[in-house]
Amino acid sequence: MALARISRRANTGDFLFRGLTRLFGVAILGVMASILLVLVYESTDSIRTFGWSFLVTSTWDPVFKQFGALPFIYGTVVSSLLALLQAVPLGVGTAVFLSEIAPRWLRTPVSFLVEFLAAIPSVIYGLWGVFVLIPWERMYIQPALASTLGFLPFFQGPKYGVGLLTASMVLAIMIVPYITSVTHEVLRAVPNAQREAALALGATRWEMLRLAVLPYGRTGIIGAIMLGLGRSIGETMAVTMVIGNRGDIALSLFAPANTMASVIANEFNEATYDLYVQALVEIALVLLIVTVIINALARLLVWSVAGPAASPGRG
Repeated sequence: MALARISRRANTGDFLFRGLTRLFGVAILGVMASILLVLVYESTDSIRTFGWSFLVTSTWDPVFKQFGALPFIYGTVVSSLLALLQAVPLGVGTAVFLSEIAPRWLRTPVSFLVEFLAAIPSVIYGLWGVFVLIPWERMYIQPALASTLGFLPFFQGPKYGVGLLTASMVLAIMIVPYITSVTHEVLRAVPNAQREAALALGATRWEMLRLAVLPYGRTGIIGAIMLGLGRSIGETMAVTMVIGNRGDIALSLFAPANTMASVIANEFNEATYDLYVQALVEIALVLLIVTVIINALARLLVWSVAGPAASPGRG
């Protein structure tokens, strides 16, 4: 009888535990669904008024109630892609160093420092950009680029220091930890047999990495890069502080610009009528959809190589 009572109590505990964990999982899905529904509901008038033209129109004029998100979409895409161009070589190179080259005594502190970069608040990066990067850009980097590559339209125009290039450099530093951590996890998932087979055939360490390790983890590395892209697209405070916040489309990387996140941060408190607020909420809706799609694809790519245990926080 005593054993039966203990068994019933254990079964009751298991049932309650399964129910609670299932409730927690459903609650997360409910929060996500509620965010999406609220954004759709709060932007209904804007969607109905502007339709698809909202995404392809460059006029943003609250005075005349004309709203088009194209300059902000352009600023988001360009700054994020520029950030990837800078962050991918550094992030993947650091991950290769940690997983294949670094001695054990150096691997732990470097991994800690990489993860520490991900823990720094974005406003700190923004302040660093204001006090360090913007003066460097204005006095050294932008003049050097203009003197060497000024024949291209991307490196022409006034050198303010703020702009797309500066924002992309701050973003690159911010997403390096994510790319490094996930790529490191992916490379650790590559079977040692791959390395041993290449070395047994007479390959050098570089040839082993290039021919056996990196191709095996290519899908996961692409997923890590897309995670970094999703992180850069949604960044707000640091970008707002260094991008210049001007709603124009310009080919020059020196020109001030705006992103979807920065325009919401700058103008939401200043929106004085409903359609203005709803246009900003519609930008938030577009940003949410793009971010969810990119992160979902990235997770699928990472899991296909490293398994569900891989995460940006692991090193």
